[in-house]
Amino acid sequence: MSRRLGPKVRLSRRLGVAIEDLPKHRSKKGDDTYIPPGMHGFRSRRLSEYGIRLREKQRMKAHYNVLEKQFRRYMTTAKKTKGNTADTLQQLLETRLDNVVRRLGVARSIWASRQLVAHGHVRVNGKKVDIASFQVEPGMAISFKEKTHPLLRANMETLAGHQTPAWLTFNPAQMEAAVVGMPTRDQIPFVVDTKLIIEFYR
Repeated sequence: MSRRLGPKVRLSRRLGVAIEDLPKHRSKKGDDTYIPPGMHGFRSRRLSEYGIRLREKQRMKAHYNVLEKQFRRYMTTAKKTKGNTADTLQQLLETRLDNVVRRLGVARSIWASRQLVAHGHVRVNGKKVDIASFQVEPGMAISFKEKTHPLLRANMETLAGHQTPAWLTFNPAQMEAAVVGMPTRDQIPFVVDTKLIIEFYR
């Protein structure tokens, strides 16, 4: 299984956006200004039109922790699906099982969520699912192995103030969740210009 290795905060600095909603990923200046990594990171570079679209694509890939081959498959599926391609692309990525676990607030990052899924700690409709890219659908129920509950509750304490999106319901006492709808753009906490990404692949 391919996966991204290396420092994650460095990736946030290089892309100029917090790919995780964690303090260490946010700009130390308290705004949207990030100092790129490296000795000469302070030097500003003006991006070309291609560079702007490439960076937007890289931001979305990093946020959902998918590689280029996977991302192209999602793009192909979104183009073939009826409706707005940009919205469909974001819905496909948002409803990945590893991302759903992150949105529930029981894991601190997408990488931790992926590990929970890959190690077989997540149940969908009562059955173990260990595929991070599994697509959830409205009506599906999500639960966790009982032995992981203490860890998940500890994670929730470190993420105080986390808001579960409206397309999911979550019962922290029972550690059970349900998918009640499909995510809309205003329910996704990560802001990205999907139109630029669509243009990149034309």
